[in-house]
Amino acid sequence: MARPRSEDRRNAILSAATRVIATQGLGAATAVIAKEAAVSNGSLFVYFDTKSQLVNELYVALKSEMGAAAFDGLPLQGSPREQVLHVWNEWLGWATSFPEKRRTLAQLDVADEITTESHQIVTAGFSGITELLERSRMNGPMSDAPPGFVLALMTAVAETTIDSMISDPSNAQANRKLGFEAMWRILA
Repeated sequence: MARPRSEDRRNAILSAATRVIATQGLGAATAVIAKEAAVSNGSLFVYFDTKSQLVNELYVALKSEMGAAAFDGLPLQGSPREQVLHVWNEWLGWATSFPEKRRTLAQLDVADEITTESHQIVTAGFSGITELLERSRMNGPMSDAPPGFVLALMTAVAETTIDSMISDPSNAQANRKLGFEAMWRILA
């Protein structure tokens, strides 16, 4: 009889994959990931049928964690600016607190292995952000721009801000505020 799958072991594999991909890239062997997780390579494939499945589940898990962090404690009665500022601060806080996860996500975001289904799961999970952006840009300079374009601009400003916060910790808070003001001007 097969042993039941352990959620702890599955999470250990996902954590190990995050660390290994952050340092070695998507080409890292599953054997390296398994060793980092302290499981056999065969055990890894008990939890994930293929490396592609592992990478896709990791992508969804990390994006979901980042999205949940961004919306945690959202002021529901706040103005769109207050709500976007909250999401901005929480998103940047997550990214600067978990640099390995951020590096791994950067690689997964451009990986050919990420399936349409995984992108759809993430998009559905980010519907609250999409709605907030739509309300925020309603009367702004980006009101007629495609939502994907607006999100790409926001992401570029956020990534630049995160990089500056990490490279210049003494000015991290000032750069966070400047980045938000630049992003808000684009948006609204």
